[in-house]
Amino acid sequence: MWRMENAYLLSAFKTISFIYDVITYPVYLILQQPWNKKQKSKQIKSDITKLDDHTIIIKTLSKPTSNHLTLIKDKIDTLQKVFQYAVNKYTDSYCLGTRDVLAEEDEVQRNGRIFKKYVMGDYRWMTFTEVDEASDNFGNALVSLGQKPKENIAIFAETRAEWMISVQGCFKQNIPVVTLYATLGEEAIAHGINETEVTIVITSHDLLPKFKKILQLTPRVKTLIYMEDQLAMTNTSGYKEGVEILSFKSILKRGSEYTVTESHLPIKSDIAIVMYTSGSTGAPKGVNLSHTNLISTLKAFTDAIEIDYKKDVFMGYLPLAHVFELLGELACLLCGIRIGYSTPLTMIDTSSKIKRGTKGDAAVLRPTVMTAVPLILDRIYKGINEKVSGGTTLQKTLFKFAFEYKRKWMERGFQTPLLNMFVFKKTSALLGGRIRFILCGGAPLSPETHTLIKICLCEIVQQGYGLTETSSCGSAMSRDDMTTGRVGAPLTVNDFMLVSWEEGSYRITDKPYPRGELIIGGDNISPGYYKNPEKTKEEFFKKDGKWWFKTGDIGQLEADGAIKIIDRKKDLVKLQGGEYVSLGKVESQLKTCPVVDNICVYGNPFHMYTIALVVPNRHHLIDMAKKLDIENVNEISIEDLFVNKILKKAVVDELAAHGRKNKLERFEIPTEIIICNDVWTPDNNLVTAAFKIKRREIYEKYKTQIDDLYQY
Repeated sequence: MWRMENAYLLSAFKTISFIYDVITYPVYLILQQPWNKKQKSKQIKSDITKLDDHTIIIKTLSKPTSNHLTLIKDKIDTLQKVFQYAVNKYTDSYCLGTRDVLAEEDEVQRNGRIFKKYVMGDYRWMTFTEVDEASDNFGNALVSLGQKPKENIAIFAETRAEWMISVQGCFKQNIPVVTLYATLGEEAIAHGINETEVTIVITSHDLLPKFKKILQLTPRVKTLIYMEDQLAMTNTSGYKEGVEILSFKSILKRGSEYTVTESHLPIKSDIAIVMYTSGSTGAPKGVNLSHTNLISTLKAFTDAIEIDYKKDVFMGYLPLAHVFELLGELACLLCGIRIGYSTPLTMIDTSSKIKRGTKGDAAVLRPTVMTAVPLILDRIYKGINEKVSGGTTLQKTLFKFAFEYKRKWMERGFQTPLLNMFVFKKTSALLGGRIRFILCGGAPLSPETHTLIKICLCEIVQQGYGLTETSSCGSAMSRDDMTTGRVGAPLTVNDFMLVSWEEGSYRITDKPYPRGELIIGGDNISPGYYKNPEKTKEEFFKKDGKWWFKTGDIGQLEADGAIKIIDRKKDLVKLQGGEYVSLGKVESQLKTCPVVDNICVYGNPFHMYTIALVVPNRHHLIDMAKKLDIENVNEISIEDLFVNKILKKAVVDELAAHGRKNKLERFEIPTEIIICNDVWTPDNNLVTAAFKIKRREIYEKYKTQIDDLYQY
């Protein structure tokens, strides 16, 4: 019966929309001029030169914008000069914002459990002048502690205003900053600290207890500076003797009372950051990034994105220890954009630390601009789908119709103002209702997620491509590009080489599009790995007066000069039947399947098929089990449920259907799975600090089960 009602509803919606289209089409055609949008999207984006039979050079056709030219004209060639320029220009404007945490209260859940939740207030703002003064004081205090110019200091802390103040203070004293992800394990942290010979570490209230163990592994560390918690007092007892532990506020006070007698400003060739990559294999590597490298990326970012200091608000929540977020925020400061800080635990109304009935950070801050990684957008994608699935038949039918209707008209170059107002206003409210632009990087963004975010949250979602070794700079989609699944043309400060990779059968002579390994060259390229000349020599080389970096990624050069990442050298496996499977590509498609929280695909060259290790969405999996009438679902253990043959087959079938929907080949779709009990985290070393899967470690953990599946 409900199916018939559903069909009637769809028919009614289609009839109403047809009449509406006929009446309004001429008006929208004149007002929106969609042909201009489509024409801009199809514009040629790169200049292509064939260097030899194996190499193509790709250069952007984009031109530098005003901010880029200002940096050149005013000789702003270090990050210290960037911030000083911003302070002079935006003196009393808001700069950095932190939301007040008023209290932490117990909240009883529907199942009777009690969770701690925050009662939160408004954002408290510091002006550019106030941040400048605080960073001066911080830098002065470091000098008073005996820190010397060009001697490394480490920051191991969550993203917050104090992180940015600290790094600016270091830049002013020409102190290179070693950045370490807050999610790194203790051994990886100790490795980075010891390798860079750090004596002072900046951390936070929440992470300080880790140093009870870490200090036993890091004999050079003499001082810990911790950023305070808004509610709890920090216990500094029980740490290694001889290590001084100081609060951030006391450091600022100390610096305000200390006069630095000699100026030590950096020059452009000095190292600004030693950034430890998350490392999908082996120990993390330190990447040297000079002021020249980072200024180069700032120029490129200001060319690629369009922001307005009078209107825009940026929400900072990704790790500042990652070059992508750090450069994104520095670009905002250069342009006078205020930054309000958030965390994944408090970002939206339903975040885990937000008290029921109160607002998350996004609803209070109402940001207009943000950076994102696919993991975050995939979670939003699933959240929207789950919310829709839980609605009534009428709500689901209306949303599905509205989604497809908007998609159709967006592809034709039109906007849908009425639908945006009455249907998608609710989904855009998830992030405050004002987001107009998202820059996504860090990993490939699936076309399915890209499309949903453009329809439900904001129309401009630019996917970019870069690596730590290239200072997060490489390529980015044009603002006018209406496609998905591509990373655009090279940015204004670097060029690309596309080089044939014979072993993987990717050649620049391939039809219809040239394919090969991407190599990036320009001022944004790192001078190499910290204390690792062998690896530096392997990955970096100099040609035509500039440094180049071998990315290991396989790109496809499309007709308009945009680039599509189609593979990675390390991710390619050849099955027994001779078919090549790109494991990363398959994972990026299957990761958007509702039953999947995380996935690792494995292929054995002695077999005809792939298998998948799946970290399930437990809520969705239990719902599946109930629909399959599996006995005692609520009573049996998770371990027993995960090996249930009926449930495993249902998950395999759902993955296969999702794979076919996303145009995966038959041989690419896993035919067997392992449902994993453990959630993969940096703490158990199964994903990196940036949450990229660590294939080797996952394989070693599940080797016995993988071998059993193939034998079976």
